[in-house]
Amino acid sequence: MKIRFENNTYEIPEKQSIKESFAYSEDCIAARYNNSIVSLNQLIDKDGHIEWVSRKDKDGRIIYIRGLLYIMSKAFYELYPESYLTVNYQLTNAMFCEIENQELTHEMIAQVKAKMQEIIERDLPIRKVEMSPEEAKAFYAKAQSNRGRLQTDVDKEKVSLYYCEDFYHYFYGVMPISTGFAKIFDLSKFRNGFLVQYPSLTEANQLTKNKESLKIISAMNEYDELYKLMKINTVYRLNKKIQDGKIKELILFSEAIHEKKIAEIAGKIKERKDVRMILIAGPTSSGKTTFAGKLGMALRVQGIKPVTISVDNYFVEREQNPLDENGNYDFECLEAIDVDLFNTQLLDLLSGKEVELPTFDFTTGHKQYLGHKLRLEEDQILIIEGIHCLNDELTNQIDKEHKFKIYISDLTVLNIDYYNRISTTDTRLIRRIARDYQFRNYSALHTLKMWSSVNRGEQKYIFPYQEEADCMFNSSILYELAVLKDFVMPLLEEIDDTNPEYSEARRLIELLRYFKSVKEIDLIPNNSLLREFIGGSIYE
Repeated sequence: MKIRFENNTYEIPEKQSIKESFAYSEDCIAARYNNSIVSLNQLIDKDGHIEWVSRKDKDGRIIYIRGLLYIMSKAFYELYPESYLTVNYQLTNAMFCEIENQELTHEMIAQVKAKMQEIIERDLPIRKVEMSPEEAKAFYAKAQSNRGRLQTDVDKEKVSLYYCEDFYHYFYGVMPISTGFAKIFDLSKFRNGFLVQYPSLTEANQLTKNKESLKIISAMNEYDELYKLMKINTVYRLNKKIQDGKIKELILFSEAIHEKKIAEIAGKIKERKDVRMILIAGPTSSGKTTFAGKLGMALRVQGIKPVTISVDNYFVEREQNPLDENGNYDFECLEAIDVDLFNTQLLDLLSGKEVELPTFDFTTGHKQYLGHKLRLEEDQILIIEGIHCLNDELTNQIDKEHKFKIYISDLTVLNIDYYNRISTTDTRLIRRIARDYQFRNYSALHTLKMWSSVNRGEQKYIFPYQEEADCMFNSSILYELAVLKDFVMPLLEEIDDTNPEYSEARRLIELLRYFKSVKEIDLIPNNSLLREFIGGSIYE
C-alpha cells in the first residue's frame, strides 16, 4: 500500500497495522487514516494518508476520556462487581458518575482509584472483538448483561465489544489500544456520586482545579431526575417509547417541562420589583429566539410588557472594529460593541427618556438612524439577547438590581446507555447543521468547517460568565435527536473522505444511528423550541 505520512510516501505491506508501520510518541492515542479516526491497531488495506491523533487534539481527548471511563468501569467491576454504575454527564474537565444500588464512600473511591492506577501501570492490551448481530444477541442472552445491548437494535453489520483480560464492555467509538495511555487522571467523591477528572485541551499535561458550576449542576440534575422519573434516561428506553407509539406523550412531556420552567422564570422576574431589563446569553443553537418569545408571553401573563433591543445594532463602525490574530475583523469580542452608546441609551430609557435606536448596516459597516424611536413605559421591561449579556462590562453603567441575567443552553442529560453519554456540544452542533441548511442554505460541511471557531468564541465570551446568571434554562428536548436524525443524516452523508471533516461527520452519523426516527413531525407544536431548527416556528 502507498501511504503518505509526514510529507513522505511509504510502501507498506498490506494488512500491516498502523502501529507496526510507523513510530509514534506516548502522546499518540489514535490515527487519522484517509480522514477517518481509527485505532493504532487498524490494518492498512488501502492507499492513502495517515497522521497521528494526539491526546492533546480534540479527537484524541475524546478517546482519552472514553478509555479512562473504560478503565474506571473495569476497576469497579473487579472490586465491586455488583455495583450499578452510571456515567451521568460532563462538568468542567470531569465526568460525573453515580452508583445507583449502594452507598458510595470515600474508602470505595480510594480503592477504585488505586485499582485504576494498577491497571494503567500494567499497560494491559484492549482488544476489539467483532461479531454479527445474531452472535451478539446470543452472547448477551448467555451473559445476562446489558453492557452494549443497544447495538443489537441498530442496523449494523458488526457489533463490537472491547476486552481487557476477562473484562468486556462497549464504548461507542475508537478506544486506546492499551491501558497505559492514561497518565493523568483523578477520582474524587462529589455529592452523591464521584468525578472522573482529566486534563483540559489547553493544559493537557496536568489536572486543573475543577470549577464547581453549581447552577449548571442544578439545571442538569433537574432534568436528570425528571427523565429518570419517566424512565427515559437512555436512548434504548427512548427508542422503546417511540416503537410503542408513545411519541405524542414524549412531545407533550417535553413541552410541559419548558412551559413550566419559563413560567417559573417569569415569576422570579415579577418578584424582583426593580428589574428593568432581562439579559439573555447562551452558546449557539441553544434556542434563544424561541425562548425569548416564550418568556415574553409568560411576562405578559404576569402583567409585564416586554420590549426587545438587539445588541447587534450597536457594533462599532467597521474601521474601529478590532482585528483578531489573523488580521480579520473580530466581531465576537466585547470591543466590537459600542458599549458607551449602548449604556447611554439604556440609561436614558430607564429614566423615561425617548431615544432613537440605531440600525447597523452590515453591508456598509456603519450605524444608521432610521427613525426607530422608543420610550420605556412603567409596565414595560427590556429583553436583550447577545453573546456578552452575562458580562457586566456590556452594561457597566446599569445598577445590578435593574438587571436579571439568564443563561440558556441545551444541557443534554439523555445518555446512549448507562456508560456512554451524549455530548451537549454534539446536540447543539446537530441542531446547528439542521438550522444552517433549512434557513441559510449552508451545507453540513460548511457548518463543520466553522464549528471550531464558534466554539472558541463560546469558550472565551460565554462559558466563563455562565455562573453569573440569576437563573438557567435548559433548552434540551427529550426526543430532539430522534427528530433531527432524518434532517441531518443525509447532509452528513454528503461529506466524503477527501474532506478533513469526514471523521466528524461519521462520528455524528454513528451517534444518530442509535435513534429510532420520529416521523410524526406534525405533532410538534409550532411554538416548540425544536421548530427553530426544523422549520414551522411561529417565532421569527
